[in-house]
Formats: sequence, structure tokens, C-alpha cells
Amino acid sequence: MITEIAFWILALVMVGAALGVVLSRDIFRAALLLVLCFFTIAGIYITLNADFLAAVQVLIYVGAIGMLLIFAVMLTRNVQRGNPFNRINGPALLLAFLIMMVIISVVVATDWPSITEVPQQGVGVPVDESTTGHIAEALFSKEGGFVLPFEIASVLLLAALVGAVVLVRGKDEE
Repeated sequence: MITEIAFWILALVMVGAALGVVLSRDIFRAALLLVLCFFTIAGIYITLNADFLAAVQVLIYVGAIGMLLIFAVMLTRNVQRGNPFNRINGPALLLAFLIMMVIISVVVATDWPSITEVPQQGVGVPVDESTTGHIAEALFSKEGGFVLPFEIASVLLLAALVGAVVLVRGKDEE
């Protein structure tokens, strides 16, 4: 009961923040509302017992993407002018309304199974248990794990980062 109430409160805050992002004329406030929207999505993941997804949401979207957007807005000139309005507001509103109606009709027409109807064979994770340990075991186990690809990806990302620093540093010295 408490998780359902928390879910609906977070959903209302998320929809309000998303509307604030779209309707705000101040781009800095829109970026802050987007970060709030990312936080509420992480909260919804927590209410759905997807703690790993919640942690990834906070680390990647709130921490990286949100701060990148805020820094980009802060470094942009003429932020005080706000978002200019275009001539295509009418057609964009009509298209958004049509897409919303299609999504609503699909959601209403679909017969959604409840969590108790979904078979749990092969999943190996009970519904009310934390998922982080099971994901780590699947990724890093000795049998069929992905330790080597994970380490190769980290070395490639490190090499790309060092290469970007060398390229930028080489242009400054010349």
C-alpha cells in the first residue's frame, strides 16, 4: 500500500516536472526540472524493486547527463533571452496529440498480465528480492560471465579518454 502511494506521488511529480521542462521559458530551470524528472524515475524504479536500475539512473542520468546539460546551459551565451518560439508550434502540438492518442489507445487495448501471472521459471530472482547481487553474479561469474569484455571495454574507454586529452593538449601548445 505504501509503495503504491509512493509510486503515484512520484509519478505525479515526474509528470509535473516533465511538463515544466516543456513549458518553461527559462532554459536553466528547464534543465533543473529535467534533473528532477530523472530523480523521480529513479524513485519509481525503487518502488518497482529495481534497485540496480535506480542506481544506474542516478549515476548516469542525474550525475552525468544532468550535470552536462546544466554546464552546457551555464556556458551558453544569451541564456537570459529564454527559448524562442517557432512558427511550427501548431503542427508540433497536433503531432504530439496524435502520438499521445495512439499511445493511450495501445495502453488501454493491451491485456497487461499482472506480476503474479508471469511465470518465474528461469529468472532465478524472487519478486521481492534485491536484483543487484543477481545481476553482478550473472555478469561476473566464472561460468559464462562477462569479466573479460567488461575489462576490455574499460581499457578502450580509458584509451579514448587519454587520446582526447592528448589531442586537445596538442592543439593548445601549437
